[in-house]
Amino acid sequence: MKKQDVWFVQKELGPMQNYVYFLGDPHTRKAAVIDPAWDQDEVEQTLESQGYTLEAMLITHGHPDHINLVEALAHKTQAKIYMNKNEIPWMGGWKETAIATDDQTVIEIGKLEISCMHTPGHTEGSQCFLFDQNIITGDTLFIDGCGRTDLPGGNSKKLYESLSGKIKNLPDQTIMYPGHNYAAHKHIDLGSQKKSNPYMSALTIDDFIAMRG
Repeated sequence: MKKQDVWFVQKELGPMQNYVYFLGDPHTRKAAVIDPAWDQDEVEQTLESQGYTLEAMLITHGHPDHINLVEALAHKTQAKIYMNKNEIPWMGGWKETAIATDDQTVIEIGKLEISCMHTPGHTEGSQCFLFDQNIITGDTLFIDGCGRTDLPGGNSKKLYESLSGKIKNLPDQTIMYPGHNYAAHKHIDLGSQKKSNPYMSALTIDDFIAMRG
């Protein structure tokens, strides 16, 4: 993707070490929050302190620890909710207002363009978000780890395919931002992960499943 002017903030919020991300266009002062959860005051203050208006909520997947502020923020703002089309059916009442995304859907926030990558496996509708040379992976990929597949909608074969057939094909210099603070670093380049993350280097689906235990 082309290089863009962007306001970008990563914040760890809540008791499960979730990362909440803020992406904004500094020209229009419109912003998106990715996986809004846990601390509504902190989310609102982060936006207001920099003069940004919440334009959209982008959801990597529908587990409660990643979306528990969606309903409250939707009632308070005019923000649109973007979720993969395969994830929406699993949601509660607000799913009727969610905008369905697909693989390679581009979301525009002011002049900022964010591309969706459908990465099923942790859940059926898990998706990552790409902008410039960055990828926000939710619970699909962690630093030196990956998401669980033993919860409803999880599928080890699909997760292997998402990692080996999609994310692994991105350039090495792509910077990865995970959904939780489970490592010593807050972000890392994919080139390093292709070498050190065993789930990225698994040669076959059988190897991958064997590592899952």
